[in-house]
Amino acid sequence: MTAAEPSEVTGDTGPLARAVTARARPEAVPADSEAAAAVTALYTAHYRNLVGLAVLLVRDTPTAEEVVQDSFIAMHCGWRRLKDQDKALSYLRRSVVNRSRSVLRHRRVVDRLAPKPLPDMPSAEQGAMALLERSAVLAALRSLPLRQREVLVLRYYADLPVDGVASIMGISTGAVKAHTSRAMATLRSVLESLT
Repeated sequence: MTAAEPSEVTGDTGPLARAVTARARPEAVPADSEAAAAVTALYTAHYRNLVGLAVLLVRDTPTAEEVVQDSFIAMHCGWRRLKDQDKALSYLRRSVVNRSRSVLRHRRVVDRLAPKPLPDMPSAEQGAMALLERSAVLAALRSLPLRQREVLVLRYYADLPVDGVASIMGISTGAVKAHTSRAMATLRSVLESLT
């Protein structure tokens, strides 16, 4: 139970009266005890319901409590300007909704202006290992005979089908498959010897 809950509010010396005195300008606080008693009665009767309304709007209990307390303080400070004091609860509800909207607008602006997180980048170690692996593969590829190297480059780097590689190289599809098989076996043995 927080200090601001209505069950602990007792008369003019309750948390609402202390909050009003602390937050409001002295000239804005009504001098008559009728306003304080009316606001305290409203606070006791409707605080929890108004916080529930604000929680549904702002999705955050501490912020909702602050919105409701600020609404009560504003009403207490402007009690004399309230034309129909029987509509004080309507005024409070409207104030809670408007203040909740302000909170949500502020959150949207903050979210929009927040710096975007950097994309996940590989660590320096991963980058170094990838570079070493790539260097080892390129060195092993360079050690292959010319035809085997051409077949692998056309087949896997250029992503051509077997008959496309055969057409470009002027050899049969069987020869492409044989060169690919020999080249992959050589690369596998060279790369396994490095690990």
